[in-house]
Amino acid sequence: MFSKWWHYTLALIVSLGVVGTALAGLAAALIYPNLPPLEALTDYQPKLPLRIYTADGALIGEFGEERRAFIAIDKVPAYMKQAIVAAEDERFYTHGGVDTLGVLRAAGSNLLSGGAKEGASTITMQVARNFFLSNEKTFTRKLSEAMLAMKIEHNLSKDKILELYINQIYLGQRAYGFEAAARTYFGKSMRELSLAEFAMLAGLPKAPSRYNPVVNFPRAKARQEYVLGRMRTLKFIDSPTWQAAVKKKLVIRQTRRQADVSADYAAEMVRQALFEKYGESIYSSGYKVVTTLLRTQQTAANRAVWEGIADYDQRHGYRGPENQIGLPADKVQREAAIAGALEDLAPVSDMQPAVVLSASPKLIRAQLHGGTVIDISGSSLKWVANWAAGKKGRQLAPGAVVRVQAVGSKPQWRLAQLPEVEAALVALDPKDGAITALVGGFDFHRNKFNRVTQAWRQPGSSFKPFIYSAALEKGYTPATLIENAPLSLSAEETGSAAWEPKNYDGSTSGPVRMRTALTRSLNLVSIRILQAIGPHYARDYIRRFGFDPARHPPYLTMALGAGSVTPLQMAAAYSVFANGGFSINPYLIDKVFDKDGRLLMQASPQQVGGSAPRVIDPRNAWLMTSMMQDVVRYGTAARAGQLGRSDLAGKTGTTNDALDTWFAGYNPDLVTITWMGYDQPRSLGRRETGSQSALPIWMNFMGSALKGAPQKGWAMPGGIISVKIDPATGARLSETVWDTLLGNTLGVETPSLVEHFYQEFPPPEAPETNWGDGSGIPGEPAIHLPETLP
Repeated sequence: MFSKWWHYTLALIVSLGVVGTALAGLAAALIYPNLPPLEALTDYQPKLPLRIYTADGALIGEFGEERRAFIAIDKVPAYMKQAIVAAEDERFYTHGGVDTLGVLRAAGSNLLSGGAKEGASTITMQVARNFFLSNEKTFTRKLSEAMLAMKIEHNLSKDKILELYINQIYLGQRAYGFEAAARTYFGKSMRELSLAEFAMLAGLPKAPSRYNPVVNFPRAKARQEYVLGRMRTLKFIDSPTWQAAVKKKLVIRQTRRQADVSADYAAEMVRQALFEKYGESIYSSGYKVVTTLLRTQQTAANRAVWEGIADYDQRHGYRGPENQIGLPADKVQREAAIAGALEDLAPVSDMQPAVVLSASPKLIRAQLHGGTVIDISGSSLKWVANWAAGKKGRQLAPGAVVRVQAVGSKPQWRLAQLPEVEAALVALDPKDGAITALVGGFDFHRNKFNRVTQAWRQPGSSFKPFIYSAALEKGYTPATLIENAPLSLSAEETGSAAWEPKNYDGSTSGPVRMRTALTRSLNLVSIRILQAIGPHYARDYIRRFGFDPARHPPYLTMALGAGSVTPLQMAAAYSVFANGGFSINPYLIDKVFDKDGRLLMQASPQQVGGSAPRVIDPRNAWLMTSMMQDVVRYGTAARAGQLGRSDLAGKTGTTNDALDTWFAGYNPDLVTITWMGYDQPRSLGRRETGSQSALPIWMNFMGSALKGAPQKGWAMPGGIISVKIDPATGARLSETVWDTLLGNTLGVETPSLVEHFYQEFPPPEAPETNWGDGSGIPGEPAIHLPETLP
């Protein structure tokens, strides 16, 4: 019957087909009833990280084991869907879960190649595997995957299956789903991507580590071009569109940062607060936190702190390279040595690691990670001149591992160095305590210690306004004369050893007015004021500003800021002056939402004119601001006049041996505190003061934060009278003497010839106060969760 050999072959094939079909049917009959239910798909609950935003929508932090960002299928751009289908499953919309043609093609290819070189997993099969199955390569697992894919197809629409795939698939760099990958690799949401970027992402599922553009861009680029070619073949795009996408230059985000603006210290404060309430669930529940930070102010604060630290380093000279490696003569070995030296050195701020190739007084040539060679020349070499020239035993030789940064609108490279000094800045709205900018140090990833909230440091002369405010309540006026002569104090008065305090410049004089003493930051006068009003009274009085008396021993050294404060505490305290006498509590978290957008919590801050308690008389606040405006106009902070605003007030602060430098300043809408010092206290340098190191940071920030804002000033409250005085004696002048004196001193110190006083004497009783947030321990403002909504 079977006269020809091919009859036997055909019979064998048919027999094997029948047997195979029977076995597959039997296996399916046994496997299908035991397939898992599809609740994980029909009620998809991805592990979404905690995300933290500024008040105006900029992402500042993300916390979770997996980077995820769910996106509904109707929000996915058409090019993204088409790129995925072209790369992974061209017949996705026509097959029933298993692509028979794809299976036959893969089988033939594998048979010819002599191994399992090619798979035939559809998008639906990948969904089945990702949600329910392991990656083991067994026939049973593969059959289960096919059965489960068909079950999924029978129960879910194509769009739902694609939505699950788009949100669940792993794409490298801890990114799960294409929306998270878009932010990870390109720093943009999916809707902002170009066709070229869509194709790059669509090439990742095949092998996320192999085609990772951060790790191996050439390989990722080749895969992207393959995807674009498939899109053209499938007529998703035409040839001109394909050609433009292939040629488009891609910028891959290389840094570890996934945020829109750097605010790591603030993000960590939020994370800690939510972790205390919800525990580990915050890392997978998809909570969204909206803070009080403002993107533009936070950006300005980062820049101000970084530039302030860089300027300090410039003043104090280059310390030398971070490391020194040998550079082999062989080109291949040399490149390997450079790559090895730079491999584990991450950029810090905008400082990139580099290896010096050659160095002379006129040109330094260095190589960056990735092979780019840069030149440093001209004025950028001034601060490293001794090192470049090999003077004083210092040598910047080839093989030196250094830091470089690009500066200016037309970037020029300069040599930089990782700083040893630290700085901090915090800004808040004095009307309700909303923190609008916070920088806890130079770089969070180098050191997570938050100097805004955790660094208890001596405030120096920036503490004097609180002593002067106490003196006003005791009957002093800005025109009161106080002796500025040498002073000798006993150990009993100082709480330690005998002390002969001096003014910063070593000067002494006869009596000076209190206003002048604050403007010039005269230590001798400040100590005499505290001596007159009593250290115990002053220590109790500073409670009004939120300070903890336990951190301010009742000795005369308190007049010079010998106690301990944090920058955040100082911001809350200076807000009392800025807002006319009300206590506010700093807060950072405004709203908390769940993954579905339901509001869980909302802050209800105490506001000036509402529930905020009055803690000092409005006249006292106004007089203190008036005196601190003179500090900015004529005194130790006179350089702030460069900002061209008349609505600024503040006070510099420098501690003994310049261990800490401060500037605390404000206008009616914004209080900002800046600090500079070393974490392990040591002198910043003989000429470093609050006006030299902290004030420029404050000016840099405030110049940006207040740009375009109208000037407001402070309205004089009732109960204050203006009196013409003799600046030498503080005595009231008659009109005749006033006119004569004004003619002789016009343009010298005219504003000081008109002084302001309480209208009633003695001053009224201090208002009843509410000491802080109800914790019973004033002086430690913290970041609390907002009110939980019912």
